[in-house]
Amino acid sequence: MNRLSTMIYWKKEHFWLGKLLEHPEIMTQGESLEELEENIRDAYLAMAMDEVPENYQMKEIVL
Repeated sequence: MNRLSTMIYWKKEHFWLGKLLEHPEIMTQGESLEELEENIRDAYLAMAMDEVPENYQMKEIVL
């Protein structure tokens, strides 16, 4: 499932820092913008899958 989200990011000394506008509690860093994007996706997935059992199922629905 692909979802569009907005990443807010900025450069700090040696790293890029970023967070998701829709989920400001998700914040991470990367040495490049590409690594930052990958890390923020991983952080979002970890948050979304927290406490989900291994035998989960998925189904797309219309909201």
